[in-house]
Amino acid sequence: MAVFTKTSVPRGAHTLPQAYYTSRDIFEQEQERIFARRWLLVGREEQAASAGEYFLTTIGRDNLIIVRGQDGRLRALYNVCRHRGTRMCEQASGKFLGSIMCPYHAWTYNLDGTLLAARNMDGVPDFDKARYPLRQAALATWEGFIFINLAERPEPFEVAFAPLLGRFARWHIAQLRVARTIEYDLRCNWKLIVQNYSECYHCPLVHPALDKLTPYDSGRNDLLEGPFLGGYMTLRVSGSRMSMSGKAYYPPLGEVAGDELDRVYYYAIFPTMLLSLEPDYVMVHRIEPLAVDRSIVTCQWLFHPDTMARPDFDTSDAVDFWDMTNRQDWHVCELSQEGVASRAYTPGPYANQEGLLYQFDRYYRSVMDD
Repeated sequence: MAVFTKTSVPRGAHTLPQAYYTSRDIFEQEQERIFARRWLLVGREEQAASAGEYFLTTIGRDNLIIVRGQDGRLRALYNVCRHRGTRMCEQASGKFLGSIMCPYHAWTYNLDGTLLAARNMDGVPDFDKARYPLRQAALATWEGFIFINLAERPEPFEVAFAPLLGRFARWHIAQLRVARTIEYDLRCNWKLIVQNYSECYHCPLVHPALDKLTPYDSGRNDLLEGPFLGGYMTLRVSGSRMSMSGKAYYPPLGEVAGDELDRVYYYAIFPTMLLSLEPDYVMVHRIEPLAVDRSIVTCQWLFHPDTMARPDFDTSDAVDFWDMTNRQDWHVCELSQEGVASRAYTPGPYANQEGLLYQFDRYYRSVMDD
């Protein structure tokens, strides 16, 4: 059984030095030491539900096609033709009619990546189609989410995510579907977004509406170190919800019951996934670092299909609340980016309520030093 406790920080715990938020060299190091080696959230299985359906995803300089094959398997194929390296697919999502063809010289690939046809290559000595399949990245699914890993020999997903496997089974997340998606373009480093998400020390000042619904100091955490950090916060009024009205409009998910009906769970999943579990819906943020001082955040709200099928279903009560809260967060994250870039910035002391930030920094630096 999980044990939940308040966070604390050791004596002398300070924020990260300036360079970690402003150095282009460090950002490039992150691309190789973190984003090219870790399991990264890229989407939901429903985005490629049937054979031929696909969507594109970008990680650093790499663009990949997430596609479901005729055999029902999902694959992550590099969007790079094996002939001259041309990017083959331009549309962000869609459905292939049985194959993927490069628009440059018509090399054509099966949905599993194997080369089907290479125009006018029959007379080339020693040319063998079997030697030129599309390159693939490792792919795994968990709770309906799709993850990929660019490493040549990635840590097995079931090993890397062992602390989370089965942990959120009561929410039946795999059964949920995306009801709303909002994309945000932020002028700040990706780590500031994760750190902001991991503490509510700022909530009374930045989120007065949120603070009315859940006490800023109610946080209790069961994952306190390593790549996964988080726990729950308690609603001030039993039966209320995190929404503009504060009322419950949607039925509880799965087997959520008891104390969980009056809690909201928040987990930062290293490096760039933020998972929020409400009693009646799930919210997920995916962070895409574009530059040392720019990040794209895609926020999605997941509901049960039966709830979405109701004639009176409306996401606005929940989505409007979190869109407002998100924008408040993004504003202070951008202010933080501007401040840490100043010559006046030096690392400041963490408060006890920022214990997860200290642990994030600690794990992040261990990965960067590896």
